[in-house]
Amino acid sequence: MRGYVYILASKRNGTLYVGVTSNPSRRMYEHTQGLVPGFTARYGVKRLVWIEEHAWVADAIQREKNIKKYPRQWKINLIEGMNPEWRDLSDWLMDM
Repeated sequence: MRGYVYILASKRNGTLYVGVTSNPSRRMYEHTQGLVPGFTARYGVKRLVWIEEHAWVADAIQREKNIKKYPRQWKINLIEGMNPEWRDLSDWLMDM
């Protein structure tokens, strides 16, 4: 089963959240509608700014754990390497 690691942001250079899911469309719906209690709802972290697909969920989980250990600037560089404008990539999920 495929897995996806993603980074959400409250705004450009704002609060960041790193997560993992097997269904990015559903997970983004949950985040944007405030259905996920906790950090993302509390801090308004709803903008999908980076996503990476993995063939196996286990690989995505390991990648998520690694990314969470990296410093903030490393995560910002990762985002800007894929999405220099910090656009919300949620619309892209509709094509999946």
